[in-house]
Amino acid sequence: MTNICVIGLGKMGLPVAALFASRGNRVVGADISQKVVDAVNAGQCPIDNEPSLPEMISAAVAKGDLRATTSTAEAVQASDVVIVLVPLLVDPKNGYEPTYSALESAMLGIGQGIHSGTLVILETTLPVGDTRNRLGPIIEHQSGLRAGDDFLLVFSPERVQSNQVIKNLLEYPKVVGGVNQRSTDAAVKFYKESLTENVIAVSTSEAAEFAKIAECVYRDVNIALANEMALTAMASGVDINEVIMAANSEPLSNIHKPGLGVGGHCIPVYPYFMINRPGQNDLARKARQINDQMATVAARLLRREIGALDGKNVLVLGLAYRANVKEATFSSAILLIEALQKAGATVLVHDPLFTAEEIARFGAEPAQDLAALPPLAAVVVQAWHTDFGDLAWQDLPGTPVVLDGRNAVKRAAIEAAGLRYLAVGVGERTVPASV
Repeated sequence: MTNICVIGLGKMGLPVAALFASRGNRVVGADISQKVVDAVNAGQCPIDNEPSLPEMISAAVAKGDLRATTSTAEAVQASDVVIVLVPLLVDPKNGYEPTYSALESAMLGIGQGIHSGTLVILETTLPVGDTRNRLGPIIEHQSGLRAGDDFLLVFSPERVQSNQVIKNLLEYPKVVGGVNQRSTDAAVKFYKESLTENVIAVSTSEAAEFAKIAECVYRDVNIALANEMALTAMASGVDINEVIMAANSEPLSNIHKPGLGVGGHCIPVYPYFMINRPGQNDLARKARQINDQMATVAARLLRREIGALDGKNVLVLGLAYRANVKEATFSSAILLIEALQKAGATVLVHDPLFTAEEIARFGAEPAQDLAALPPLAAVVVQAWHTDFGDLAWQDLPGTPVVLDGRNAVKRAAIEAAGLRYLAVGVGERTVPASV
């Protein structure tokens, strides 16, 4: 049994805490929210739609293996391993530069409670060098202990997705890099004993930091490439889905799906941790621009199809950044709402995962009741939730054009309802020219 502290009981940190507790460790979670702390201590789960998590929390609390506190120093003092999952927030108005206040506050708390021999693992995604040069020194200054000697300091990126956290933790390899070899060795031993044998040790904390950023840049660039090819396919009268299926039959090809953009905490954000640092980053910067411009592309496609959008009602299906996940952080829906409104449209949003008040915060009109909609000029599929599978297209008021922004809807169903179907990357069928 290991005494573990998990700092930050959000949608990533709480599943980590519950999983370690379920494996016979003694875990104390620290969070600034008294509401979250009270819920955990009552054996309740304050996070929705995370499979297995409510049962894990209830069982671990009942056994006395999991508790929570608002005192980071107290939690750290009672622990031999400290795992940090405090979000590093970013400021979109300042080029997505990080705002470190919450994370640095957590470091101060660690410094107040840490004792010699403690293993500190940062799992929050960081710009390269922050573990060693920015955050570790705060702990050192507060505690008087030296990283790598008196306490061990490691970066090991979280690599999980909402609604799949427990599953991902058990399946994905754990990447580990310390500020020295002693720190790395200690973290490898800890993860192998408490989580998984599938651990990848890299040479430094900087290599581990860059590994997470590289994952995000790769996906962002791949999606941008798919989006660029999708627009070319449309101009060529070709279906990009058919093209990608055929191209990916070559084992070395792994083209991602095009769409209306990229959302969530990771892909729209972490590439900036490379873009905003010295180095060759032109491709990563261009990929961000391409993916964020897909909302404007959607508005342009609708204008081309139905004319000016001034005063016309456009329904957006899905506020969430990803299907079946109640999370709107950096969702493509936000850019889509802005682009449609800039074009003069009245934007309504329907998403069964969100309340009317939550939708209204993003500047759109909530459309909770599809039976009470005004006549629509267009419908845009932004996130295709499972609940949308039963949508009766023929009952929508007006004769809206349907823009399938995720290539998720069956064209035949739309056309059977007497509606016009558009999709990102699907051009009009043309007769090939003779060669």
